[in-house]
Amino acid sequence: MSSMRRNEFIDWADQYLRGELSAGDRFAFEKFCQDYPEFQQIFEEHRRFISSWKETEQRRMFKMSLQQESLHHQAPAKANTGIIKIWKKLQMNAGVAAAVALISVFSTLWLTGYFTSIKKASTDYSALRREMNTVKKNVNEQNRKIQNINSGKEKSSTPIHFGATGFMLTRDGYVVTNYHVVNGADSVHLQNTKGQAFKAQIVYSDIEKDLAILHISDSTFKPLKTVPYTFKRQISDIGEDIYTIGFPRDEAVYGQGYLSSNTGYAGDTIAYQISIPINPGNSGGPVLDNRGNIIGIISGKQKGIDGAGFAIKTKELIETLNRIPADSLKGNVVLSTKNTLSNLPRTEQIKKIQDYIYIVKVY
Repeated sequence: MSSMRRNEFIDWADQYLRGELSAGDRFAFEKFCQDYPEFQQIFEEHRRFISSWKETEQRRMFKMSLQQESLHHQAPAKANTGIIKIWKKLQMNAGVAAAVALISVFSTLWLTGYFTSIKKASTDYSALRREMNTVKKNVNEQNRKIQNINSGKEKSSTPIHFGATGFMLTRDGYVVTNYHVVNGADSVHLQNTKGQAFKAQIVYSDIEKDLAILHISDSTFKPLKTVPYTFKRQISDIGEDIYTIGFPRDEAVYGQGYLSSNTGYAGDTIAYQISIPINPGNSGGPVLDNRGNIIGIISGKQKGIDGAGFAIKTKELIETLNRIPADSLKGNVVLSTKNTLSNLPRTEQIKKIQDYIYIVKVY
């Protein structure tokens, strides 16, 4: 239930309000609202909206019934005159009442953000994705121009690309990044901090969670001895000190901050809100706690608010890994259970994990 989307909850709330739920399901709904105050608030706003809308609809039906009566019961001229006067008075009162009700309803919904939350979720939250898509568009346009310029000549020795971040899941070459990073890619290469580049294949994509699982398919890649960090399945605490390493440019960049919320934008329960400033190149980068546990994967930011970013929780990553069909894998995805970073100072942790974080170059 904790991963319920707003539209799913509204459907559930409508069933509750219409009396379509069994006694057990009604109890489950009420218990869910008690456990998640943000959904309780959504329910109250939705119930007020439905109630106000029904009142407005009843007034409209009353007006229609009066109109039908006046048409089917024609009386003498005097009687008609009286009816018309009454009708006009009622029509004016009903119109005013309906207008007041509508203004009240829509003002309440506007002030509570009922109509803007979904719009913001697809604009503010996805700002990082839009910026990445803009980069993709510019890169494709530049590639076309270069191909036209070099038509009939030797191709450029340094093809244009755009980059993001990914990091190692297993010692044998499985890597995670964001789906929006590799979506539509012709080819994907991973480059480490030593300048070594390896070709990778997209093994599995989870569009809903914005995750993509890659596997290094390059013969020059040699399996690593171990992965130094572990993946935290439990929810981390608000205020916890966190940090990330990513590639907003062609050099590893460190960023630190704190965990500001256990939910993402508009109460999205698959993500954290983090205070680390991020840029498009940070997409797919790891978020670690003080002990060197991976707690999330950077996926987006909120437009117009510095330091308001979002990271997919690692428990969601693990659920995604468990859904990958066996025939899509080249061996099992075995995550490290031994953390060799926990007792190291931050600077030593960073030195040790840099070899496991890659620039994701998409062509």
